[in-house]
Amino acid sequence: MMGDKRSSGDIRPIGVVRTTVTDGIDEGWGDVESRIEIDPELADGLRGLDEFSHALVIFLMDRSTFQPASDLVRRPQGREDMPLVGIFAQRAKHRPNPIGVTAVRIIGMQGNILRVIGLDAIDGTPVLDIKPYFPQFDAPADPRTPEWVVTLMERYF
Repeated sequence: MMGDKRSSGDIRPIGVVRTTVTDGIDEGWGDVESRIEIDPELADGLRGLDEFSHALVIFLMDRSTFQPASDLVRRPQGREDMPLVGIFAQRAKHRPNPIGVTAVRIIGMQGNILRVIGLDAIDGTPVLDIKPYFPQFDAPADPRTPEWVVTLMERYF
């Protein structure tokens, strides 16, 4: 997979998600354990990641679709109790560029396998990148979200 040299403009998966979840779900991701199988030629890139409690996983939601008429402005999760908002004001999978980003808890690492909890990606999802969670970058002080986000996320994780 990796025999050729990558240039800065190339985006190719570095690995794949392995989990028991095979269909997208809208709740209960907090207890889902996943294995991220990194391309063996990139396994050395995991060195030191196990010193962190959390990581950011960037993945391609490759089975998602985007239909502007139904997806550009919609109710999150299609729920009637949610407001109509644009796709860039929500984390829905059906988006112009189906890129997912999730902060996960690292529970183990061996060879080219990274084990995590809380990754909301289904089995076979291509992983584009993994970054260590840095609170200085990833947890801004005093974030603000609309009230509907609290309701939406009650059972998600």
